[in-house]
Amino acid sequence: MKPLQVYVDDADLARLETWSRKRGMTKSQAIRAAIRALTHPAEEQDPVLSLSGMVHDRLPPDVSEQFDRYLQETFVAEAPASYTKRRRAARPRSRR
Repeated sequence: MKPLQVYVDDADLARLETWSRKRGMTKSQAIRAAIRALTHPAEEQDPVLSLSGMVHDRLPPDVSEQFDRYLQETFVAEAPASYTKRRRAARPRSRR
């Protein structure tokens, strides 16, 4: 690693300190993460975006306007979990 000196105004420094403290990072770690995020190739940033347009031929033409309706029609919810404690069936006691 090589040192890098950066001058920032008070407001930017305060935002950097707040942001890094919330995430349990040092200011240096936060700056390194920001540099990596800014210099990372765009097509590799979000793998979901690279899939964009792959299934468009099977979607309804108004899917962007009616997304909520189509989602509601296709979404199947799981049964809610039961949090009550189930009792085991009583076993007959064996005599010894």
